[in-house]
Amino acid sequence: MPIMPDHWIRRMATEHGMISPFIEAQKREGVISYGLSSYGYDARAADEFKVFTNVDNAVVDPKEFSETGFVTRRGPVCIIPPNSFVLTHTIEVFRVPRDILVVCLGKSTYARCGLIVNVTPLEPEWEGQVTIEISNTTPLPAKVYANEGICQFLFLQGASAPEVSYADRAGKYMGQRGVALPKL
Repeated sequence: MPIMPDHWIRRMATEHGMISPFIEAQKREGVISYGLSSYGYDARAADEFKVFTNVDNAVVDPKEFSETGFVTRRGPVCIIPPNSFVLTHTIEVFRVPRDILVVCLGKSTYARCGLIVNVTPLEPEWEGQVTIEISNTTPLPAKVYANEGICQFLFLQGASAPEVSYADRAGKYMGQRGVALPKL
C-alpha cells in the first residue's frame, strides 16, 4: 500500500478536485504551516470551534448526543481549557478517490504543546469537510489558530479498489460541512 507523493496529490487536487481549496506550496511564514508537503497535505482549521464544557452537567453519550455539552465559538483563535476538548473542521473539502484511504496525523507544533489531534480515516469515496477533534492534555489553557495548519493528511493507495466504498453504502457522514456531531 504505497503512500502517495506530492506530484500525485497536486494532480488529483487540480485535475480531479480531491482537495478544495488547494494550496500548492507549503505556507510557513509566520503561521503554523499548511499546504502541500512531500507526502501529504497539511490542512487548516476553520474559525468555528465547539468547546466542551460541563456548565449544565451534560453527559457525553454517542448514542444520544446533546449539544448542551459544548459552546460554539467563532474567531481567529480558540482557547481550549486545561484537560479539555474541542471540535473544529477543515477549511478544505476532500473528495477521496475510490482506491485511496486517507489517514491523518497532528502537526508537531501542536503535539509539542500537549495538544492531540484525532481524525478517523477518510474512507474510499468519502467527501466533505473533515471534523477534527483536539484534546488539550495539559493543565494549562492552550491556543489553536484558525486558518493555519492543524493536521497532515496522508494518502494511501490500496492494491485495488474496494468492492464497496463509503459512497456505495451511503455513509452517515458523507458530504458533511462544518463540524459534524456524532450520529447513530
